[in-house]
Amino acid sequence: MPRLSDTMEDGVVSAWLKQVGDQITRGEIVAEIETDKALMELEAYDDGVLEKILAEPGVRVPIGEPIAIVGDGTTSTAAPADPKSVAVTPSTAPTAAPQPGAHAGLRRTGVVKSSPLARKIAREMRVDIDAVVGTGPGGRITKRDVEAAHSAVTAAPAEIATPSRDASVAAVQPVPASGEFEEVALTNIQRVSAVRLTESKQQAPHFYLTSAIDVTELFAFRAQINATLDVAGESKVSVNDLLVKAVAVALRKDGSVNVSFAGDKLLRHKGIHLGVAVATPAGLLVPVIRDADRKSVSEIATESRDKAIRARDRKLRAEEMSGGTFTISNLGMFGIEQFTAVINSPESAILAVGAAADELRLDGEKVVARKILRVTLSADHRAIDGAVAAQFLANLKILLESPLRIVA
Repeated sequence: MPRLSDTMEDGVVSAWLKQVGDQITRGEIVAEIETDKALMELEAYDDGVLEKILAEPGVRVPIGEPIAIVGDGTTSTAAPADPKSVAVTPSTAPTAAPQPGAHAGLRRTGVVKSSPLARKIAREMRVDIDAVVGTGPGGRITKRDVEAAHSAVTAAPAEIATPSRDASVAAVQPVPASGEFEEVALTNIQRVSAVRLTESKQQAPHFYLTSAIDVTELFAFRAQINATLDVAGESKVSVNDLLVKAVAVALRKDGSVNVSFAGDKLLRHKGIHLGVAVATPAGLLVPVIRDADRKSVSEIATESRDKAIRARDRKLRAEEMSGGTFTISNLGMFGIEQFTAVINSPESAILAVGAAADELRLDGEKVVARKILRVTLSADHRAIDGAVAAQFLANLKILLESPLRIVA
């Protein structure tokens, strides 16, 4: 299983495009792999014959573990001679996972095989990862192993005092809600999103600021732009495209929100790379528009449309969903007027955009109908102070209420 994205820890074989016995050539697409971000094509690294499939579709495989064997076609699949992994040739064969508790008193020496997430959880839970018994492939320590070790330590006195088989069974069996239900397996994207969003809420102290913005002139400005584009035979722009550009301009004006928290320092990003959340059947994806402040509204519109389509078709490349510095989530198309969003770590802010609604406002002594858009900024208080976030929203409000400033 190759690493197909910078944050990937394991992958799921979605489909094999070749069958056992098929001849394959270097560079030929042999399988589709579901990563934490996208559905990606896997190319064969060598010529040969696909002799054996080791990972069936739907099976989650850690990075570096073999998923198939490629040979010269003359070797028995039961005992292949000089086999080559389609993705990665492991340096050593996987060893059987040790039985839990079999070596609980021994301390592991040398290199400990563990996932980055497992090491992170171990640090947070103050668990000595050298003393954890791994149950993953080849004895690899997983997040579940660390959590189990932590639970065993904290629960040990109670278990010794009242050993009960029924109690232990009840502890691991989920209690279903009343009535019938159907278990639905999470996609890899949903599974990883669940972990990262939970980590974001647990680690980043969120605070929220909402601004009501009069976008009447913005809608009129968009109509003028689209009329010109229509005459030229070019694609039209959406309100969200103008919003993306406005956010980029606001971030360029003051980069204090375009930051990431890094322990004892802040990383102030020089590039303005905006993630635009896209809902797909497999889960939420966030393609990134790089250097959005340097692109025209038309360029942003074209790129956003292309990436949204490919996101829904699972055709985005991993690098097209990496490196974002600020995210925009828009639920206006569903009629949602206001909501709050969870920060997409390691970014420090996300803008939740609702639907523009007609509201009555006073204009001198007259009552007039205006289009009001409510946006809510979720910010990480470790990296962004309240006044800084408020100033960003004030700058964004000025841009959206005077849309010529967006393209000036």
